[in-house]
Amino acid sequence: MPGLIQGVARTAIVAGTATAVSNRVTRRQRGRWAAQGYDPYAPRSASYAEPPPASPPPPASGAPGPDMSARIEQLKQLGELRAQGVLTEAEFEQQKQRLLNG
Repeated sequence: MPGLIQGVARTAIVAGTATAVSNRVTRRQRGRWAAQGYDPYAPRSASYAEPPPASPPPPASGAPGPDMSARIEQLKQLGELRAQGVLTEAEFEQQKQRLLNG
């Protein structure tokens, strides 16, 4: 019987330690998210304000060429991804600059 009790005690200690570590990591991560103004566990309500859709850049003189039309379409898609919350504002700006400069 002593071997069985030691095994159960060891399992309880390991499980308790794992739970404590997991809870600490969760608290630290939530603190970081809170500092950034983001909490993935916060419920989304109807009052959640969607950012306005991105407006395309003003058209160049004359009709847009096929390259410009493709860029405008990609910018619209980026704006939709940002509105859905898939892209952050910084990621959106980075991808927009990549499209406009390349």
